[in-house]
Amino acid sequence: MVSEIAAASAPPLPLAAIVIDWFHANRRDLPWRRDGFTAWGTLVSEFMLQQTPVSRVIPHLEDWLTRWPTPADLATVPPGEAVRAWKSLGYPRRALWLHACAVAITEEFGGVVPDDVDALLTLPGIGDYTARAVAVFAYGGRHPVVDTNIRRVIARVVDGNADPGPPNARRDLPAMESLLPGDRAASVAFNAGMMELGAIVCVARAPRCDGCPLSEACAWRLAGYPAYDGPRKAVQKKYEGSDRQVRGLVMAELRASHIPVTRAELETLWPDSAQRERAIAGLVADGLAVENPDGLVLP
Repeated sequence: MVSEIAAASAPPLPLAAIVIDWFHANRRDLPWRRDGFTAWGTLVSEFMLQQTPVSRVIPHLEDWLTRWPTPADLATVPPGEAVRAWKSLGYPRRALWLHACAVAITEEFGGVVPDDVDALLTLPGIGDYTARAVAVFAYGGRHPVVDTNIRRVIARVVDGNADPGPPNARRDLPAMESLLPGDRAASVAFNAGMMELGAIVCVARAPRCDGCPLSEACAWRLAGYPAYDGPRKAVQKKYEGSDRQVRGLVMAELRASHIPVTRAELETLWPDSAQRERAIAGLVADGLAVENPDGLVLP
């Protein structure tokens, strides 16, 4: 009886300590984790990492920071140069937002990336995740940071679900906050460790449970890996033949040219004139292209 009472009152598994120890032993050597990496570099990396694999980001990030090592350096060039340098990273509006961020940081914050979440949220193109990530990973702030990888780890280990379902900040942030260590340095390492765990071990398909430091406490594993039957995220439409593909073709042509690209030249990129015109109109509306009497150019 005494042993049963002791077991019932025992403290919960120190999940944070296990993740932090695992992270220090297994962390990948990534540029933004190295000593001396700047807050501006962290912000740029977070923009680039949105929906883009790490392996593709690293060379672009290094080139970008060599060319524009501070916000003020980027703010001095036209936004079209940022779009051109974005190259094949995808979602080129991120380049426009990053340029707008550089201008705002230079003009409103003396060229220094702010360390406060609320101040970061005032910058163009920065949402709750990016603001928290910069405050935590650049400045060591104590805030829960929640990305897809962290949501998946919590869903499996804590909730016993195979999939976290659609994002929900009112649920996801408190869930991470409840696990976050009180110590600032430990909280930074825990945020990074949970991300790393979801990125290389607790992956969406074929998770490596045999190499997971939380396998003995994982509610999903202990339940026998039940299939997920909750709400699902919207499935992105097929890329081939989509307006996104046509936009990408037009953007590639504009980035490759330092003179206006004529409509006649753009006609050779895609046979469907209605879809081509729709893509061009969307790029102009988004500020990614400017039309003048000679053709289209970057902003």
